[in-house]
Formats: sequence, structure tokens, C-alpha cells
Amino acid sequence: MQKPQKNIEVVNVRLPDDTIVILDTLVKKNVFSSRSEAIREFSRQYVLENK
Repeated sequence: MQKPQKNIEVVNVRLPDDTIVILDTLVKKNVFSSRSEAIREFSRQYVLENK
């Protein structure tokens, strides 16, 4: 069961091509359903680990 979502803001991010290739590979391997999901998860983990 998913937690209720808080307000979500759209943020445009520019990433190097090699990073996009890695994200797309993770999506193709079904690790994440989209680039956005992967970036959200990586960002969330970084914030939690560096509070």
C-alpha cells in the first residue's frame, strides 16, 4: 500500500548523456518504471542519508 502523496512540484533537470544512458538501462531492466521514478528515488535516498 502506497503512502498518500504530498504536494509534488515539477523540476526540470539537465543531466549528462552518460547518466541518461544509465537511467534508461535501469528502466529497460525494469528496476524503475521511468527516468522520473529513478531520479526521485535517488534524490530521496540522498536526502535521507545526508540530513
